[in-house]
Amino acid sequence: MQKLYIFDTTLRDGEQSLGITLNINEKLAIARQLVVLGVDIIEAGFPASSPGDMNSVRTISREVKGAIICGLTRAVEKDIDCCAEALREAEQPRIHTGIAVSPVHMEKKLHMSPDQVIETAVAAVKHAKKYVHDVEFYAEDAFRSDPEFLVRIVEKVIQAGATVVNIPDTVGYATPWQYAELVSFVMNNVKNIETTIVSTHCHNDLGMATANSLAGIRAGVRQVEGTINGIGERAGNTSLEEVIMAIYSQKSLYGVETGINTREIAATSRLVSTITGVPVPNHKAIVGANAFMHASGIHQDGILKEKETYEIIDPEIVGVPRNLIVLSARSGRHALKHRLEELGYTENRYDLEAVYKKFLDLADRKKEIFDEDLHVLMGLNGKDANGISIANISVATNGVSSATATVSLEINGEGITDAACGNGPVDAVFKAIDRILRIPVNLEDFSLNSVSRGSEALGNAMVKVRCSENGVVVGRGVSTDIIEAAAKAYVNALSKITTC
Repeated sequence: MQKLYIFDTTLRDGEQSLGITLNINEKLAIARQLVVLGVDIIEAGFPASSPGDMNSVRTISREVKGAIICGLTRAVEKDIDCCAEALREAEQPRIHTGIAVSPVHMEKKLHMSPDQVIETAVAAVKHAKKYVHDVEFYAEDAFRSDPEFLVRIVEKVIQAGATVVNIPDTVGYATPWQYAELVSFVMNNVKNIETTIVSTHCHNDLGMATANSLAGIRAGVRQVEGTINGIGERAGNTSLEEVIMAIYSQKSLYGVETGINTREIAATSRLVSTITGVPVPNHKAIVGANAFMHASGIHQDGILKEKETYEIIDPEIVGVPRNLIVLSARSGRHALKHRLEELGYTENRYDLEAVYKKFLDLADRKKEIFDEDLHVLMGLNGKDANGISIANISVATNGVSSATATVSLEINGEGITDAACGNGPVDAVFKAIDRILRIPVNLEDFSLNSVSRGSEALGNAMVKVRCSENGVVVGRGVSTDIIEAAAKAYVNALSKITTC
């Protein structure tokens, strides 16, 4: 079987669509997990777009090994120069440059003739080749282009040195059979196509990104681009986990294989959801909470008799264990370590003593600790960034809306307390924190959901705040006390802001 290269753009196409700014530690955490998952290419960002993206791509290039690190550019020399500098320390660098090729983009956006577009594309590829051997060219809005023109420009950029050619359905307009026809047309009419890898990059505006990507693979592409959980512009990108498991389930149908460690899929999905603040819908294929649940009596009867009656994927293959062991305060280190290993956490990736201490603290407040709780514990990092932590919260309410909150924060070892009134306890707590930290932000979003089951379940709070310098920043907090969870999330977000 031929190799299918997995190109992950969660940190570029995924992040730029969220309206949030991930800090470098968050991006590094995702990038390192993508290497563990086994992706071949990580598109780390668009260096020329901002100093923050430049620094992120540079840091990921230096720190993350085991995958090709890619940076996006426009077909502009200064973009390419910037990208090359950001990728300078990468073990395996790739520059991803390109230009729009559809009539509407060329005429209305670029104000360029088709010949000018080809000339610009060729010049960009040649310039990128001065820095790196591995150059990918994207033909933006390829699906809505004239196929004959697409063949012309693809031939020219391959002659100029492109090692990968990306045929995107940028606006998610294609159907699977149409997209396969376009890929086949390119494969059959570009004279030098065998010297390069053809890639698919599909968006989900009509809900067909995964189907279109799979159709492209059937038609001959050998690289698929997408994101974890399908996050991305508008309705999102191709969900990589869906493509990976579709191929895993029917290898003979596609004739390709990947180097993906499927047992890391669930862990990667959780990490991306936690860091970006974008929840995974319960009904989401492969990684949703209900993906392997069977509620119907007929289905349950079938599963009990033979799991293949209604289960086409073994949950353990994607890292969802069947084990329903419940831990408690009486559980020791060995039981905790064993359960964490079953959930995919190897001991060399965490400090057992530190996790066990947090486990006991939670177990003192809950009778039972479920797998969902353990995943949360493994995502906790003690004190928030910049040395800020919550020492105490006291809330008094008067009626259904009026509340007063007193909050004590510890900032670099110094305790500071202040109080405020608000429209309800959460609003009062946030205002008290504002009085202490004095960071001018606007609260854009706040949500709270249960991590596990029961009345003692952990509350998982998420806030999004906006400030002038940092854009939108996500904060998360968990606690069995929902007010404390909200406060932790708010402090977590504010602690990530350096200037505002």
